[in-house]
Amino acid sequence: MNFLYGQTGGAAGGGFLGFLPFVLIMFVIYFLMIRPQMKQQKEKKQMLTNLKKGDKVVTSGGIHGTVAGFKEKESIVILSVGKNVDLRVSKSAVAGLSGAKKAKQ
Repeated sequence: MNFLYGQTGGAAGGGFLGFLPFVLIMFVIYFLMIRPQMKQQKEKKQMLTNLKKGDKVVTSGGIHGTVAGFKEKESIVILSVGKNVDLRVSKSAVAGLSGAKKAKQ
């Protein structure tokens, strides 16, 4: 019956060469998307662990302030944002350093 459909009885080729485009796509996705994101997360985690009193920071909400202290096993950061104005924010809400200290690191 194979001769009626014009098919040959040969091997269904490809093998490794059939998967090569998928392997290359995954390789490109890893090096262009996943690896840089992991590096950025690692840098942010290191910045949060090295946070100390007097650092100028900006929160994810856009509030600029100076670290005045820590509470509850350093999970809450007390930010001084003005004269006699202190805010308590979660340490994870700190988006990064701002000002001159950021340029030095």
